[in-house]
Amino acid sequence: MLGDIGELLLPRKCAGCGVPGPLLCATCRMELAHPPQRVFPNTTPMVPVFALGAYAGAHRGVVLAMKERNHLAVRRHVGAVLNAGLDYLEARGDIAVGAVLVPAPTKVSSARARGGDPVEAICRATRRSVAPALLLDASAADQSNLDESSRRANLSGAVRLAAIPAGPVVLIDDVVTTGATLQASVSVLLAHGVDVSACVTVCAA
Repeated sequence: MLGDIGELLLPRKCAGCGVPGPLLCATCRMELAHPPQRVFPNTTPMVPVFALGAYAGAHRGVVLAMKERNHLAVRRHVGAVLNAGLDYLEARGDIAVGAVLVPAPTKVSSARARGGDPVEAICRATRRSVAPALLLDASAADQSNLDESSRRANLSGAVRLAAIPAGPVVLIDDVVTTGATLQASVSVLLAHGVDVSACVTVCAA
């Protein structure tokens, strides 16, 4: 609620690049419209990984806006971009058609501080089936300041399954860096017999 009020009272700027104007300027909209590409993180999650773009420009801008600046309105637009990317991957046969979207896990405290889990929010904005099936233990440290091996160790045993989603799934996250979160999440899903079609992220760092 406070985020929505703030967006109404403060001067509107593009969430992608910060220039005064609409929620997303024409340049950022064009950049976000590029089709997803397969990426290869150092830590392989055992299924294909696709990113809607690099962690730069408009993609980086909207991720920071929806995560760090509690920009709630932009989440709907990122969800639309995600949905278009999923349509593209379905048409190419890269992911299962109609797969359930599983948001990557986040700590409850982090989601609360951000006005709700932004990854779950963009999943729901696609209007596809969504299953928040993964949980992250509160004891897990913030990944942003950890190197690759430390990230893997940090997530070891920290990702748990809250429910078993039906049918094939696509794991969704905002950013893939080393691939540690994707690997830990996919491993838990596969261990419980879940058919994981692929991972799709908003951007790849």
